Amino acid sequence: MSDDMTSSGWDVLDASHVALRTAVRAVPADGWHLPTPCAGWTVTQVFQHAVGDQIGYAAALTDEPGPDFDPFAPSGDLEGVDPVAFLEDALARAAKAWAGVDRDAAEVPVPVPPNRLSPWSGSAACGLDAAVHAWDIARATGGPSPLTPGLARPLRKVAGEIVEPLRPYGAYAAALTPDESDDDVAVLLRYLGRDPRWSAS
Repeated sequence: MSDDMTSSGWDVLDASHVALRTAVRAVPADGWHLPTPCAGWTVTQVFQHAVGDQIGYAAALTDEPGPDFDPFAPSGDLEGVDPVAFLEDALARAAKAWAGVDRDAAEVPVPVPPNRLSPWSGSAACGLDAAVHAWDIARATGGPSPLTPGLARPLRKVAGEIVEPLRPYGAYAAALTPDESDDDVAVLLRYLGRDPRWSAS
């Protein structure tokens, strides 16, 4: 991680931030309006949602203002916005907030049910949001998957803590039936309601 990128000190979260950063920086100029695995959302909308969620996690910890837009109703318009700068501000806010968390605390506040998690689970939940949307963006734009089995395993663990209460709100689709050939990445994606073989075509 380069000197201008803030580290949270939480391995899963930092790796997830790298995944999102890598996917966003690889979006081609004509790729922002492509469809994604998030039905009805373009790359821009997924990107805006992911940025908003990182700010939301930071705000839950610091009591600072959350995003100034609704991450669940992204506009899809990036006119006048530098995507990389927009993302880096959000990632820095989240990383800084998590870096200040007491690792011995019983619980910390998070913006998703049950609204309080252990420090590890909270940081991993923040990472889950970044990493899965990194996959969405990479898949939509034809890039390589930013998810690795080593990252997918702890993300699947925290997904088991937070995803079920979110499904009724549409934050995650119904889990897909596992396939015996699935690796750890595919297991995670199917649990999150995503087809590991999704293609825009």
